[in-house]
Amino acid sequence: MIQMREPNVVVIGGGTGMPVLLRGLKNFPINLSAIVTVADDGGSSGRLRNEMAIPAPGDIRNVIAAMSDVEPMILDLFQHRFESGNSLSGHSLGNLLLAAMASITGDFYHGIKEVSRVFNVKGQIYPIANQNMYLHAEMDDGTIVSGESKIPQANKRIKRVFLSPDHIEPLPEAMDAIESADIVVIAPGSLFTSILPNLIIPEIGDALKNCPGKVVYICNVMTQFGETEDFTAADHVQAIQDHIGESCVDAIVVHNAPIKPFVKQRYEAENASPVIFDTTRLLEMGLEIIEGDIVDYSKKAVRHDKNKIAKLIYSLIK
Repeated sequence: MIQMREPNVVVIGGGTGMPVLLRGLKNFPINLSAIVTVADDGGSSGRLRNEMAIPAPGDIRNVIAAMSDVEPMILDLFQHRFESGNSLSGHSLGNLLLAAMASITGDFYHGIKEVSRVFNVKGQIYPIANQNMYLHAEMDDGTIVSGESKIPQANKRIKRVFLSPDHIEPLPEAMDAIESADIVVIAPGSLFTSILPNLIIPEIGDALKNCPGKVVYICNVMTQFGETEDFTAADHVQAIQDHIGESCVDAIVVHNAPIKPFVKQRYEAENASPVIFDTTRLLEMGLEIIEGDIVDYSKKAVRHDKNKIAKLIYSLIK
C-alpha cells in the first residue's frame, strides 16, 4: 500500500492574524511550517532585543502558543505578562523564556526549537532571520520613520518599507520550507509592519516567485489606521507587488459577507472600514479569487474564524 505524504503548508506573517490561522491549521493532516517576522520593536520585545541583541521574540511567542499542544494552565503561564511596577513590568514570561533559551543555546533559532519541543508544537517555527533587524518606512512626503511600532503612529501615507542592516540573511530552513511548499499562505495582519518585513528580504521574495506551490494571500477584512486607510483588496496586493515584483501572489482569499453595522460603527472610531473587494481589478492582476464567509462573529474585534479559514485553506490543497 502506497502511503501518501502529507502536504507541506507554509504560513508567513506575524501580528494577530497569523496565530488565528495556525490554531486552525494545526489540526489538519499537513506538514505545517510558520515563518515569522522578528522586526517588532515595541514593549517587551523591544526591550529584550535592545538589552540582549536578539531578534524580537513577541510574534514568535504567539505562534508557539498557537501551535502548541499543552495544558491550558501551562499556556496561560507562557503568555503571562507581568504588570507590577518593577523591572519585570510589561514583560511576558514567554518572551523571557525565549531570551533565556537563546542565551543557553547560543542561538535564537535553536532557542525557538527547544521551547517548541517543550511546548509540544505541531509543526516547525522559523524566524525569518536569525539576526536583529529594524524596519523603516519612507512616507509619500519623503520623510523616513524608523521602528515597526512608530510607523503607524506617524499617520502618513506609506510609500515603501525597508530593513536595516542592508543585507538580512534569511534563515536557510525558512528558504527550504518555501522551496518545498505545496502551498504558501501569506497570513492576514498589518500589511506594512507584520507582512512585508518578511517578504522584502530579496531571497524570500525570489523564493515566493519560484515556489512550486500556490502562493495565497489572505486579505485583511478591515483597513488599518496609519497603514492601509482606504485600501481595497487590490491595493493590498499592489503594495506587495510594488515591493517584491509581480507574479509573487497567485490567489487572494477575501471575506464576502457584510460586516454588521454596529461593528462598522465601532471601527469608524478607529478610522477603519471594511476592505472593498474590487473583483475586476483583482482579475486584471491575474489573481484567482477565493471568497467565503470567514469571520468569527463571537469576537468583539473583526477576526478570521480559525476553523473556517483553516478549512478553506486545506480545501485548496486537496
